[in-house]
Amino acid sequence: MSEKKKVKALHYGTNHISPGELARYIDQTLLNPYAAEADIIKLCKQAIRYNFYSVCIHPYYVPLCKAILSGYDIKVTTVIGFPLGMSMKNSKVYEAMQAVLYGAQELDVVISIGAVKSGNLDFVGEEISEILSSTRPVPLKAIIETCYLDEKEKRAVTEIAVSSGAAFIKTSTGFGTKGATVKDVKLIKDIINGRAEVKAAGGIRTLPQVLRFIQAGATRIGTSAGVEIMQEALTS
Repeated sequence: MSEKKKVKALHYGTNHISPGELARYIDQTLLNPYAAEADIIKLCKQAIRYNFYSVCIHPYYVPLCKAILSGYDIKVTTVIGFPLGMSMKNSKVYEAMQAVLYGAQELDVVISIGAVKSGNLDFVGEEISEILSSTRPVPLKAIIETCYLDEKEKRAVTEIAVSSGAAFIKTSTGFGTKGATVKDVKLIKDIINGRAEVKAAGGIRTLPQVLRFIQAGATRIGTSAGVEIMQEALTS
């Protein structure tokens, strides 16, 4: 009988991480507009198999995921104002409240990018604060869609989001012109200075990418390729 292969720790910089620890960084994501119930059931089974931190799905599928994942240490994450962020503030608040009512345990909220581009940062802060006050203690991740912002805007919106109570700054929806970059993760990490965490998302599909983002300071990874990433980790 052949000896079972020992799984080695993965290295990022001078640190290392086990495949099991890696899985707990991942929000396994399925946000295709055409995802069917069978796809969501498959997603949840994948999350159970690899013990991902959460599944990230549209609000419509929150009750289904909540039912499937009951009894497992896997969160149900959903998106609010997705993917453009330009809904009315009251609509986002109501959407968030309903999502939590039906079982969402984390909220990834797309900020009003138009408000940021217009210099109306107070509106962004008020929106985050109102959603939080209606859904506490559920953590809120503010999706700032970095591909549409210059550095000054990234700094300003990150500061207002953290000051308003966001638990995470998330780089991207995955529907913009560009996803996460190591440069942006480092920038956000520097701005928040320990007051919140960073979720890297958008275009992350390989193990080396994940390890680079973790080394840069991301504590959560949003990806639709979690299974492939874990298979790569387990065979490295």
